[in-house]
Order: sequence, then C-alpha cells, then structure tokens
Amino acid sequence: MMTSMRTWLWAACAFLWLPRVAPAAAPRATGGQEVAQLRLPAPAHLTTDMLEHTDCVFLDGYPSNLALSELQTAVERYQLAAIRRPNPYLGWVVNAHRPNTLQAAYRILLASAPELLAKDEADMWDSRRTESDNSVAVLYEGKPLQPSTVYYWKVKVWDNHGAESPFSRVRSFTTAAQLDAATARYPLQVSDEYPEKVHPLADGRLLVDFGNAAFGRLKLTLTAAGEADTLTLHLGECLQNGQINRRPGGTIRYAAYRLPLMKGAHTYSLKIRPDKRNTEVSHPGAKAMLMPGYTGEVLPFRYCELERCPAATMRADRIVRQTVHYPFDETAATFHSSDTVLNRVWDMCKHSVKATSFAGIFVDGDRERIPYEGDIIVGQPTRYAVDRCYEFARFSNEYLIRCPTWPTEWNLQTVLLAWSDYLYTGNPASLQQFYDDLSVKTLRGLKESNGLISTRTGKVTSEFLQAIHFSGQGFRDIVDWPPGESDGYVFTDYNTVVNAYHYQALRLMSAIAGALGKAQEQEQLAQDALRVKNQMNKLLFDYKRGVYRDGTGTDHASLHACMYPLAFGIAPEKYRQKMLDFIRSRGLACSVYGAQALLDAVYDAHDAEYGLKLLSSTEERSWYNMIRSGSTVAMEAWDNKYKPNQDWNHIWGAAAGNVIVRKLMGVEPLEPGFKKIRIKPQPAALQHAALKTPTIRGDIFVAFDNRQSSQLILDVEIPANATAQIMLPVASKKYSVTVDEAPQKATANGSFVTVEIGSGKHRIVRYAR
Repeated sequence: MMTSMRTWLWAACAFLWLPRVAPAAAPRATGGQEVAQLRLPAPAHLTTDMLEHTDCVFLDGYPSNLALSELQTAVERYQLAAIRRPNPYLGWVVNAHRPNTLQAAYRILLASAPELLAKDEADMWDSRRTESDNSVAVLYEGKPLQPSTVYYWKVKVWDNHGAESPFSRVRSFTTAAQLDAATARYPLQVSDEYPEKVHPLADGRLLVDFGNAAFGRLKLTLTAAGEADTLTLHLGECLQNGQINRRPGGTIRYAAYRLPLMKGAHTYSLKIRPDKRNTEVSHPGAKAMLMPGYTGEVLPFRYCELERCPAATMRADRIVRQTVHYPFDETAATFHSSDTVLNRVWDMCKHSVKATSFAGIFVDGDRERIPYEGDIIVGQPTRYAVDRCYEFARFSNEYLIRCPTWPTEWNLQTVLLAWSDYLYTGNPASLQQFYDDLSVKTLRGLKESNGLISTRTGKVTSEFLQAIHFSGQGFRDIVDWPPGESDGYVFTDYNTVVNAYHYQALRLMSAIAGALGKAQEQEQLAQDALRVKNQMNKLLFDYKRGVYRDGTGTDHASLHACMYPLAFGIAPEKYRQKMLDFIRSRGLACSVYGAQALLDAVYDAHDAEYGLKLLSSTEERSWYNMIRSGSTVAMEAWDNKYKPNQDWNHIWGAAAGNVIVRKLMGVEPLEPGFKKIRIKPQPAALQHAALKTPTIRGDIFVAFDNRQSSQLILDVEIPANATAQIMLPVASKKYSVTVDEAPQKATANGSFVTVEIGSGKHRIVRYAR
C-alpha cells in the first residue's frame, strides 16, 4: 500500500515534472580502492539580475533565433531584456547527484567574447575560486561594464563533499544604453493560441471557444467570394443562452467588430479599439499602463462569434488568438490533490497569473489598468508560487514606491512586499536602492503620543505626502475594498487594521535594516514595532471578549480587526482560540483581496480544517463560484452582486493559489533566497496532495499521504545548496518519526514536530502511537 501510494503521489505531477539528474554511475575502482568522489553536474539556470533568458531576442513579441551578437543585422523590430545595473547580480542553480549537498565555492568567468570563455579565460572578470555558498545573488566585481554591450559568462562550483563541477553552459546578456540601476525585465510575449472548440450556431453563425480567457487580438484566415463581403465578429468573456453575452454588465468585456473582406483567401488581423477608461489617466496621480506598439491594443476574451461566416473558417487552425502576456513557464509549478474543487481553484489561480500579466506590471484588471499595491500584495506570492520569476513583482513594487496610490494601508504594504522580495530571492538590490523610501513608508510620520498612527489628527500634511511621493487626492484608510466588504468596520481616529500594518511594516523594516548591516536602525525599528504591538493590545484589544475592536472609541469588532493582528503575530497567544472562534463566526465577510490576510491568519493559527473549508468551498463567496460563474481568470469580487462594476481579470482574486503552496502544503523560505526552507503541511482532512513549486535555488517537490490520526507520509525533494525544516502536525504527545526509514528524534513545537533535513529526496513519516 505504501509503495503504491507513493507512486501515485509522485505521478500526480509527473506530466509536468522536469527531468531529474540521472543517477550517478557506480564508482570505478582504482588501485583496489573505490573512487569516493562523484561527478558534480554543471550549474544550470544562470541568471543575471534574476533574469534567466537574457539571450532571448523577441521579434514583435515572439521569441526568435536572433542572437545578441546579430542584432546589428536585424531589419525587423526586436525586443530584449537589457541589464540596467552597472554591477549586476549573478545567480545559478546548483545540481547534485548526492543528497545533503551544499555549495562550498564557485568560480565565475565573464568575458566580452565567447571565444575567451571557450579557453576558460576572461577579460572582464575571473573570480577565481571563491569560498562561498552564495549561488543566488553574487555581485559582479569585475571591470566596469559598458552600455549597449554584449557579455558572456559561465560558472563552476565545488561542493561540501569535495566534488568539482564542469563549467556551465555560456549565458550571454546585453547592457542597456543607460545603466541607471533600474530593475531589468523581459518584453511582453505574444503566443498564438488556437480554439479548443468550434460550435456552429443558428443563422450560419460560428462560436469559437479558446478554453480560457486571455488578453489578446484575433488573427483569422478567410475566403471571400466577392469584394462586398463583410464579416461581423463578437468577442467576449462570458456566454448567455449559448452565445456571447452582448450585455454582460460591470466591466466584463464584450465588443463587436465589422471586418471588410477582400476577394479570395487572406489572413486578417483584427485591430482592437482602445478604451478611453484604461488608456488615459483614470485618477489624479494614477496612470493607466499603455500597451507597447509591438503588441498593439488588447482585449480580454474567451469567445469569438462570427456572423456571415464563410465555410473556410470552420477549420479551427484558421482562427488564432494572439495572446499577450509576460513570459511564463507553464511547467514551472503543478498541484494535484484528492479534492477536485481544490484542483480547479489551483488551475484558475495559476492561469490568472499568466493572463493578468499582459501589461508587464501588476495592474487592477482591464477596467483601469492601473497598478495598485493591493493587487501586488496578492499577486506577488501567487506569482512566486507558480513561476520562477521575481523581477515582475519587484518592478511593480518599485513603481509604486515612487507612484503610490491613496489607501493608507497600501502605502505600508510596499515595505512588506520589499521584504518578501528579498526573502524569496536573496537579492538585496531593491532594498539597497530604496531603503530611505521604504523607511518613510512605515508611516512613522503619523505617529501620535499614544504610539499609534492616525490619518485624522492633522499629520497628513503636504510635506508628509511629498515624503511618501503621493501626488494624488484622498489619502485615507480603507480596511477593505470595495467598502461594502468591510464587515461593518467602524472607522475611528486610531484604526486597528492600519496600525496592524504599521506594526508589520516596522517589524520588517527592522529586518531590512539588519540585512543591510544597519544595526542601530534595526534595533530602533524593532523597539518601535514592539511599542506599537503593546499599545494595540492595551488600547484596542477587548480581553473580555477576546477580540480586537475596530478602533479606539468603539466596541464594534469586525472580521478585519481580528484577522490582521492574528496574521501579523500581534494577538496574545492565550486568546488566539477565542479569536479563531470569532473569525469562524464571521465567514468570508471580506473581499477576495481581504481573503489573503484571512487565510494567512487562519493557517498561521493552525486552524487547518477551516482553512481547507474556505479554499474548497462551493458557496457563493468562494473561489469555486468564480469558476461556476463562467470565469477562467480570478474575478475582482466573489460575485457580480458584490461589486456591480467588477471585471473578470483581477489578480487580487487569486490568493488561493499562493495559500495552497505557502500554507496548505507549507512551503516558505525561512532564510533569504530559500537558503533554508520550511515545509509545514497542514492537510486537515485532505487525503492526498502533490506539489511542485519553483524557487530561486531550484524546484521543491512535496507530496503527502494523510491518514490523519494514524500516519502522515511526506515525500519531499529539496534542491541542492539548501536545507529544510520539516514540521508535521501531531494530534497527541504519543508519536514517532522516521526519516528515510530510520528513526529520528523530532523536536516538539506546539502542535507540530520538527526535523531538519538536507537536499535530495527524502521520506518523512509521522506515526501515532
């Protein structure tokens, strides 16, 4: 039974699982002694400023065979990712046959010509053998890089077993015309997608279904009998009575076009009309993100309906959706479980990451196409969960550090996002560049004598707004959005949600200061955070009821006033069960955006049963309801009735995607750059689940067979040059643990037991006695 179940768990993701390194050949005997040293594979997935495909040249959004060295010969319009830092960070993935492998040293060669590297020489930088375990963010320390220049590099490593790898394959990159230290990113990509189904309708109409919604244009090949033929096309996101809904309501998209045809067979490109709302400034100080000329304007649609359709268009391969998105690896992450609803929710959230990336930055959907911090606070961890891509979220956060929006809490979120960026990448460039801005974003300038911050006591001055780079109007607290999703929150001078964010921003700003070696500021920020925590518990916590009030001067307690302090570790430990009971009583009385904090709070308080119930719910306020409503991309609200102007393409509705990885399966970084990984599954009643998720160090694989009270079998694969802390839930003090079939002394940690492991494949089993 155990073997067959393990086979099922590993097979659950096998169809997308990247090939593993083949087992090493048996050691050969030399002089009667076995050779103990195994060959260490070459490093792979080389990155320059976190970008792996720096040598890819795009032709109007399509990846091409054009090499960086051939750019001067190109007559086509091309795009590429140019490195903008004069001293970029270099990284790679360490490969290993052996378990418990750590990098001990590296050698980097960077040259102006590939011929030099072929001779293991370098004219720009030869790091020599450098004793270091850093494989994710090694700062370039060679000769000054020149603008608009192509460079080539490779790396080799040594491990803790004494093995030496060969050099990696050569990776090339080009520098930008201006080395301004901005975050480099890829151009937008165009992918041709073909219909999944084509249905004939009445009156000679044809309904084309691409299977899911995406932002793009339409290209189709038609044959017309005469010069006067005209085709009418309808594009839309949803259906009504078997055809595209012409009046879908809200900002759910529908558009009609007339296409004049030429006689004979021709391929046509449909020009998408720009929407004034999302192609101009929508709010004071907030700019809509415009599409580049090489992709053209786009529209989100799943369906295409053709009227007066010539017979030749019946072939699906003659109708193409030219989908625009940020480069995305569909195979980077997989998840499958014994809960079919949970599987569908995962698929929707994963697709949402790709579909909503059409602007090259996190935006609030198609209605405005404006970046908001509230979208990134959900979008960042969800993107991390499904793709080995970090610059997208970094660029988005840096944009909003300079161009913030109006909610108080969202300005505080930029500090949380910056720390999460560092925790997942190990790359400090953004922290170094924006440290002073982030320090101001803790909003310490709004602090009053009681230790809390307020936007109502006269401190939101023009000087304060200028310091945080805010140039809009209406800077204020919001708690949730839309306002009707705030569970009756009562706003006062000192609000619990705002101050919970203030505490978390101070705490993480202290960690940022520590990471940058600013010890004095680290200590001061930590003290400031502790005072806010103490004052919140003194002024805002109702010890009799065991809940937080919404603010000073009110007895009202909302879901939001409790879930944020619980999520941020402010709540007194002995009252957490009362808070959980209250949170359960409120249900999903928050928006899809607020659900991120709710689920973090629930899982961090170890109420896995309720967490799973929320993730796999089929009620109206659920992720499954988005799918049932007909959307294939996360929606802006639980249902149209909760936000009548909502759109069907909003990344902040995809929190379930990152919660499945971070909380249900329990995969999170304990140390920057995933140097140490925590795997803390909380399966509750979920019987089986298997996950592959990417990290900056390589893929992590986790699968469990949950027999609840009797046994929990956990299979993991940890990338080389990383270690892991495994935490397994226990129902009683009578248990035993084995690691790779050997008894292991585990450390009790509340309702969990903890073991430490190294890289490679391991099986951990917790038995109940």
